[in-house]
Amino acid sequence: MFKAKSLEQIRSFMAGLGIPGRDAWELPSSPLTFPDGAHWRLEIAGLERASTMEALLAEADRRQVVVHRVIAAVGGSTYCDFAELKAMAQMARQAGVEVIMTVGQRKGWDAGARELATPEGGMQGWRLRGSDQISYWLADLMRAAEAGFRGFLVYDEGVLLILDQMRREGFLPPETIFKFSVFGGYCNAAGAKVLQSLGVNTMNPSSDVSLPILAGIRQAVDMTLDVYVSIVDSFGGMFRAYEAPEIARVAAPCYFKIEPGTSEGDIYKPWVSEAWHQEFVRQKVKIAAIVQEIMGRHAPGLTTSAAGAADLVLPAAD
Repeated sequence: MFKAKSLEQIRSFMAGLGIPGRDAWELPSSPLTFPDGAHWRLEIAGLERASTMEALLAEADRRQVVVHRVIAAVGGSTYCDFAELKAMAQMARQAGVEVIMTVGQRKGWDAGARELATPEGGMQGWRLRGSDQISYWLADLMRAAEAGFRGFLVYDEGVLLILDQMRREGFLPPETIFKFSVFGGYCNAAGAKVLQSLGVNTMNPSSDVSLPILAGIRQAVDMTLDVYVSIVDSFGGMFRAYEAPEIARVAAPCYFKIEPGTSEGDIYKPWVSEAWHQEFVRQKVKIAAIVQEIMGRHAPGLTTSAAGAADLVLPAAD
């Protein structure tokens, strides 16, 4: 007869797989850094148009904030024309900013979109429905890659399997990187280990993960962790500015992710005006400046990278 194992035996088995048996309540300092020795960097989401990129770069220069990475076209790259995509890519390259592009096609765009509007349908995740949807998504990614982008947001493990093979075989540029989205819902060390094994370069854990959970994830993987310090109200509305020093200490190398607002469904709709996004991104840069100030005041020993760090994957030259 099978006898259930004790909690200690279960935890020991997990540890043998390289997955902490418990959350890291002791909050150990991460031994890892970015290649340049830095512990943290800044990431701003919601660069919806070329005009938004222009406004961000000007405001970052005015406030003397180094923005290392942006998440572009969260409403979907299909809503940007090709000339606009190219302009955005070249501005980012010249400024030394890494860009993760959000591909347009998604589950909510097909004939079954109403499912997402129901309470249970929304719990089923954002994975694409059927092979046609996958091919459309990949076609939009190829369009953005032709415009110069080399970083892409992914939220479907099946699509990730295809992408990693495309990168291996030269179907995509070999320097291409993949960031796994918060919409994947990963919030533990085991899931992070799965993602890294599938070729993910950087991941967004769920927005509400605690310091012990972050520290546990860091013990399981060495890829970059992208941690929300400011998040839309629909995801909890947290502003973890004064936790940033501890986040960097236990989770390095990490990006502090800045994405305030009401809900992504509202602020990233394509018919929200460009002028509104220009003003909104200035507010995001202000939040980044505040986080940068807090890190300087309270964690001067935890360093950030200079602009245009050598390991950033910039858009390709025109």
